Amino acid sequence: MGPMNKNNTLQEAAHAPTIAPGQRILMPTCRNFARRAFRCGLYEAQDVLVDIDNVDLICLEQGWGARVNQSWLRLPLYHDISRKLMFVNPGLQRVRLTREYDLFVAIFQDYRELPYINAIDGWRNHCKTSVCWIDEIWAAEIPGYKYWLHALSQFDYVFIGCRGSVATLENTINRPCHWLPGAADMLRFNPYPNPPARVIDVYSIGRRWDGVHRALLRAATAREIFYVYDTFAGNNTEVYDHQQHRNLFANVAKRSRYFTVAPGKMDDQATHGQVEVGYRYFEGVAAGTVMIGQPPNCEAFRELFDWPDVVMPIQPDGSDVITVLNELDSDPTRVSAISRRNAVEALLRHDWIYRWKEMFRVVGIEPPARMAAREQRLRDLADLASNATENEVSTLP
Repeated sequence: MGPMNKNNTLQEAAHAPTIAPGQRILMPTCRNFARRAFRCGLYEAQDVLVDIDNVDLICLEQGWGARVNQSWLRLPLYHDISRKLMFVNPGLQRVRLTREYDLFVAIFQDYRELPYINAIDGWRNHCKTSVCWIDEIWAAEIPGYKYWLHALSQFDYVFIGCRGSVATLENTINRPCHWLPGAADMLRFNPYPNPPARVIDVYSIGRRWDGVHRALLRAATAREIFYVYDTFAGNNTEVYDHQQHRNLFANVAKRSRYFTVAPGKMDDQATHGQVEVGYRYFEGVAAGTVMIGQPPNCEAFRELFDWPDVVMPIQPDGSDVITVLNELDSDPTRVSAISRRNAVEALLRHDWIYRWKEMFRVVGIEPPARMAAREQRLRDLADLASNATENEVSTLP
């Protein structure tokens, strides 16, 4: 399905009162009203599945008073001794199903989005197997979720994006949970087959260490580097269109030599010290950048990124960042090798297709034929990148 056809399909789905026949997977999405930038990666994951399988993507819509209802629901969920609020529709337009499905897939950024599926009447009766995928859930906070965790029992399979939370969640709900890490659309982020010139010296997006930012800003002010960075709270900003946002992000990253990274929510008390792999690592390697920052000290990172020079370490206070950049810049052959290796490994490991393949394996769903075709395309790009000669490496002024 080409981009124009896919966009038309999504627009039609957003206004369709019933579901068209012929699909085997039912997947709701809140992309039409929940447009904050941090959600765009998961919408991208949905788009990849739509591209390779027969999916009814149900674009949920807000009804009258939805914002009030959602605000009303969120705080009481922590103290709902009735354990019923998680099953209340938070003011979304109701969806009526007219056919049966092999699989129901509900993807949530966090638990507060779980009530969205209550807008779909009788979804459990229309789907043979159901999956809940919650991207962010921190182990230390799970005991405080006792009034809503029972809602997970309505799903056959539960996947979460934080590996350090799997065991705690399993023990709490007394059922198996599965880890499903982040990824990126490699066909969007990878610079090959025609890598553009890397005209940006350093790119920083999302959360950042203040010390590192100040050091890079001083160098940029002195016209020593071209530094691209957020000038607003990017993750909490609403985007016009998630695909355009991801395209712009990818295009800037592919033109950047160095890319700042840090462990997931590294400056947020919600983690209680839990270390997880943030999305920036997947996006940075996908674009073939040289990542500078801190490699997460956790088994998940060592398993996912087990090749040399994945992250060039710098201090969070920024005291050595310019020195590290200058040392790297003095060895363009090494920089070129790191860039190419990151791009190749990302193509072979961290496209969203590999996460969907793992989910299908666990659930016991036969993969679609188009999945194999996308995998082959990724392998072909990896072969091309492995044999490419990097011409875009230039030295810092």
